[in-house]
Amino acid sequence: MKAEQHVVTANGIRQAVQVAGPTDGVPVLLVHGNCSSAAFWEPLVRRLPEALRVVVPDLRGYGGTQTAPVDGSRGLTDFADDVAALLDEPALFAAGARPVVVGHSLGGGVAMRLLVDHPDRVAGLLLAAPVSPYGFGGTRDLAGGPTTPDFAGTGAGTASGDFVARLAAGDRSAEAQTSPRSVLRAAYVADPACLGDDEELLLDSVLSTATGPDNYPGDAVGSPNWPGTAPGRRGVLNALAHFRIAEPLVAVPAKPPVVWIRGESDVIVSDTSLFDLAQLGTLGVLPGWPGPDECPPQPMVGQTRAVLDRYAAAGGSYREVTLPGCGHSPHLERPAEFVAQLLALAGVKAA
Repeated sequence: MKAEQHVVTANGIRQAVQVAGPTDGVPVLLVHGNCSSAAFWEPLVRRLPEALRVVVPDLRGYGGTQTAPVDGSRGLTDFADDVAALLDEPALFAAGARPVVVGHSLGGGVAMRLLVDHPDRVAGLLLAAPVSPYGFGGTRDLAGGPTTPDFAGTGAGTASGDFVARLAAGDRSAEAQTSPRSVLRAAYVADPACLGDDEELLLDSVLSTATGPDNYPGDAVGSPNWPGTAPGRRGVLNALAHFRIAEPLVAVPAKPPVVWIRGESDVIVSDTSLFDLAQLGTLGVLPGWPGPDECPPQPMVGQTRAVLDRYAAAGGSYREVTLPGCGHSPHLERPAEFVAQLLALAGVKAA
């Protein structure tokens, strides 16, 4: 399958969208994660059969889509509203299309929000290493209880300043652990060899991220609680900090099937995430950590499982697929298994 780029104006912004397959094909919508773009799905799209109509947008502030501001106080709703506006674009989807929505990482949260807001337009969810239904960081238990009243240790203030500076500069080196290439190799996947000939394409995708207080990482505020920073109201990392979808997801009246795919070696979305400051505190990387009673790491995987268990108990269904030796990007690291799960969810026979 080979995609073509379309540019449409939807939800008031100019959106770049990759499209592949016939208009009357089984609709599939791929939503990328943070610090990436539609191009992050390109290695997967090549493997998909012509029976599918695949639509792959760049979210606002990524790839070729307009660098519109992100209202972090709305969680991931700005992104979900942009994606929802594409569903009725005749150049992209057939009238009344109900796609299978595939979301990676942050995109998994966008997919959940899309289902809650437009339950009649989603045929199924495939969540690939998704953000927890209780956001990223700052919660202590399976019910999403806050660690501190202001969710200290989350949001834009947790970003590496050097990583942000290197993103903004378009740094393609591997000279530092905080260079985008090094982060791609060490955090996005478990084995960098899986990137193969696509490494430059994927690095381009990472480097397409718009930086600043309205986009990545956003604005930060000080906190009296460890580690001294709390989420602001603008930008991507604050949107992740403010994201809460557990209760509306469980209560959604139409419950399409959900497939949850995760890698056992994921270092980003994990019960011991290396991007959770509380976990870094337990490892002694950040000084002053107040201890496990006051500031435990977020049980991200456990939270997702608990919410999906409730979703199933309320009349839905889900399947958890765990891939040993796989990191944060199962569609890149284990593409054959990923395609098989996607086609099964979409009701399409494998070739």
